[in-house]
Amino acid sequence: MKKGNMIIKNSSELVTCSGNKAKFGKEMGNINVISNGAVVIEDGIIKDVGNTEDILKKYDETKYEVIDAKDKCVLPGFVDSHTHFIFGGYRAEEFSWRLRGDSYMEIMNRGGGIVNSVTGTRNATKEELFDLGKKRLNSMLKFGVTTVEGKSGYGLDYETEIKQLEVMKELDEEHPIDICRTFLGAHAVPNEYKGRTDEYIDFILEKVLPKVAEDKLADFFDVFCEKGVFSVEESRKMFLKAKEYNMKLKIHADEIVELGGAELAAELGMVSADHLLHASDKGIKDMAEKGVVSTLLPTTAFCLKEPFAKGRFMIDNGCAVALATDFNPGSGFTNSIPLMFALATIYMNMSIEEAITAMTLNGAAAIDRADEVGSIDIGKKGDIVILEYPSYKFLPYHTGVNIVEKVIKNGVLVHNN
Repeated sequence: MKKGNMIIKNSSELVTCSGNKAKFGKEMGNINVISNGAVVIEDGIIKDVGNTEDILKKYDETKYEVIDAKDKCVLPGFVDSHTHFIFGGYRAEEFSWRLRGDSYMEIMNRGGGIVNSVTGTRNATKEELFDLGKKRLNSMLKFGVTTVEGKSGYGLDYETEIKQLEVMKELDEEHPIDICRTFLGAHAVPNEYKGRTDEYIDFILEKVLPKVAEDKLADFFDVFCEKGVFSVEESRKMFLKAKEYNMKLKIHADEIVELGGAELAAELGMVSADHLLHASDKGIKDMAEKGVVSTLLPTTAFCLKEPFAKGRFMIDNGCAVALATDFNPGSGFTNSIPLMFALATIYMNMSIEEAITAMTLNGAAAIDRADEVGSIDIGKKGDIVILEYPSYKFLPYHTGVNIVEKVIKNGVLVHNN
């Protein structure tokens, strides 16, 4: 992608979220705000950060594209660290069932849920998935997302799992948003393997995983560790095999019931554990001790009418919390950053500053990219969001409304509202 030379000056608040690794516990409240701030970007990389008056003494504005951010707040580009944005087909009917009171597990047991998205994704051509993915990335960009994680898992066969990952790889090369790819072949047991979970696990580990690793199609290996899907023991077996292929680990943990997924994440030293609506207190404390990022997905809990994850308890007990949308065709068909931010601050009792850290630096840490993105620091990518208001406190105050005015990726203006 193109890389630019840019100076952003006169920002009323420049929120740097400075750091090169996840922030844990009360550290999450330290977002480092510079008044009348400026950022210098050269060849796509942040060259300097500071007060506008000091910056302009050192640099000739005529050599850069200049954005005057007077009366605007400037933040790092948002990192959406858990999505399933490559899929075919929709599940609007299932959502109506949920509204009348049917549970997630009831819908899954009648053939809905993940396996219902498999048919649409298997039937979609690579070109169709590419076009759908590009459209969804364009929407994310308008919300200020400059880096996103995307999972496979709606193929549950060799061809479609590979197809999903290849589409994400091609989109990563073409679209401004950086894409971190995750192999989630263990998202569910497909109908053709019903009652034969062990055989499906062997298929994933012996047939699909080697291809994914050999062609470097994914950065992470993930498993939906859940009652009625994959047990802790089955998940451990798959994760240990993925580690042999030097893949980094994530886990869908303790979403519907308390199963021990959080404890497994700590045991294996995973990069992140996600969902965690029913994670035990011990599991939460184990993750904090082992440095596992807790990725919380409040829009999914909201859509499922489930209790929110214990974000406040996690932070108070030393966890590094990230926030992500879980954009997917079933349990959370939304990529709304404003809705996610409102839910985190109003209903999960996270402070505004903690939620910003969770969407930037800790989101980057959840995909092991905190040394590249997630903060406005010298040496990182020039990924910047400019709000239409003068303070970051407008993010929850203008509730559920997108207030992103401009998005800069690698020093290039890629969205201007």
